[in-house]
Amino acid sequence: MAAVCQAAALASPVSDLDKRDTVKGFDISHYQSTVNYQGAYNSGARFVIIKTLTRTTPKATEGTTYIDPKFSQHYNGATAAGLIRGGYHFARPASSSGATQANFFLAHGGGWSGDGRTLPGMLDMEYGSTSTCHGLGQTSMVNWIADFLNTYHGKTSRWPMIYTTNDWWVTCTGNSRAFNTKSPLVLARYSSAGPGTIPGGWPYQTIWQKDANYAYGGDSDIFNGALTQLRQLATG
Repeated sequence: MAAVCQAAALASPVSDLDKRDTVKGFDISHYQSTVNYQGAYNSGARFVIIKTLTRTTPKATEGTTYIDPKFSQHYNGATAAGLIRGGYHFARPASSSGATQANFFLAHGGGWSGDGRTLPGMLDMEYGSTSTCHGLGQTSMVNWIADFLNTYHGKTSRWPMIYTTNDWWVTCTGNSRAFNTKSPLVLARYSSAGPGTIPGGWPYQTIWQKDANYAYGGDSDIFNGALTQLRQLATG
């Protein structure tokens, strides 16, 4: 994941985006039952996204049937270490509406407050366990995502971040450009060569998930901007 705080950057002149600092972070899953958050902070990390997806990770929620049992422990640990933190929701578009899942996410760890330390929630759009696109066509998928985003925004005044890969976005939404002026993009691509192709008309990725080998557990993330911009993303 990587890019200038989209919340602030979308309103900034393009010239402001020409040169960007980078801020290290990470995301974790249930595989990391305990995390040395202070060690991560001391090594340079400044944010963590606590997965609320459940296939095999500590997502705050997944669909409307799973609440990660480690979420509160991870969230409190990250807070105590001084990390900017947030949760994300693993989408199950075939099981219920976007609005239903957004409300469930908000009720179980996905909320936002303008304290400068809480990232807006993240919607994880990726391959389903039995079907790449969860059984939905491209138009239905775009409508489902819009339903989730609009519901979350209506309750928090913030647009959620969207996590995806270029392949999934092109395959399952038809490379939709419907959200590139609202939701920051969290792009997954395990490569040393950079984030690669940016889908959906986004001008850049706000966060780049670059590998699955972070020293303190989970995946390595890079925020595409300065620390001041990361704080701005958290502040709103």
